[in-house]
Amino acid sequence: MSGPTPLERLDRLSSELGIDLWLKRDDLTGLGFGGNKTRQLEFYFGDALQKGADTILITGAVQSNFVRSAAAAAAKLGMQSVLQLEERVSDMGEAYYSSGNVFLAQILGAEHMTYPEGEDEAGADAALHARADELKAQGHNPYVIHLGLNHPPLGALGYVVAGQELCQQMPDIDAIVVPSGSGATHGGLLTGVALEENAASVFGVCVRRDSDKQMVRMNTVLQKLADLLNIDAAPLQDRVRVMDEALPPGYGKLSGGTQAALDKMARTEGIFLDPVYTAKTFAGLLHLVGAGEIQPGQKVVMVHTGGLPALFGYQNELVDNLS
Repeated sequence: MSGPTPLERLDRLSSELGIDLWLKRDDLTGLGFGGNKTRQLEFYFGDALQKGADTILITGAVQSNFVRSAAAAAAKLGMQSVLQLEERVSDMGEAYYSSGNVFLAQILGAEHMTYPEGEDEAGADAALHARADELKAQGHNPYVIHLGLNHPPLGALGYVVAGQELCQQMPDIDAIVVPSGSGATHGGLLTGVALEENAASVFGVCVRRDSDKQMVRMNTVLQKLADLLNIDAAPLQDRVRVMDEALPPGYGKLSGGTQAALDKMARTEGIFLDPVYTAKTFAGLLHLVGAGEIQPGQKVVMVHTGGLPALFGYQNELVDNLS
């Protein structure tokens, strides 16, 4: 469903920031508007196909890129998809619930469910299993992609591959900046870099929870990922770096810094970022440069994880801020 993605040098931003800045274009993975979730889904769908599944079930936020990509993968492989949308972001307008990823998933023919809470991973998984039991009774063979941490992080394996791919493309990289939410992309990337014996710093920009909570989550993800790979987790856990300066006012919420980062990337390099993940990641990168944690002249790669359909779900808020 995906292949190696390009590295693009950001010439104008490199000059402005005094660093050698590159973008890993995982927004160009190709499946259903692209994004980082394609790499993760390859491993989940591989497991599902091995088990003879005909229906995939998955949970995400209303404007989730993961569920949209899962619906696209299911369509490509001749499977059905059931998407459970959580209420993670409060006080959003009508466009948030009808456009962007929601609209694309409808075109893809996905079944939609709702879940009233955004911080109840066990409950959301249980609701998916209840729907899976109904599908089994109807003669289907469902496969659940779990949200909670008590399951093997198969999707993180996609970013182990991506980390190795990035190091092969650019062995002399100094620092990598990536969004850190579920921990699968961040943890997989860090593991892939470590397996290549590359010493680059990997900064995870928190997009869902504060740095203390994210550090706990990352240690769990890395332990479970190390168990899958039969390697020692401790050296990976020692390399975890998370920062939450770009997180406020919370998951899926815009701040002035997030909006400024989104605008700067668009108006300096002609590249769009999404308001939930990549704009916060770029805002975090700008903070790292300003704080001196990224040094002048260093070769830095920001991972563009896609998510561009969500721009349309946030259209009214973005337009209000622009005006």
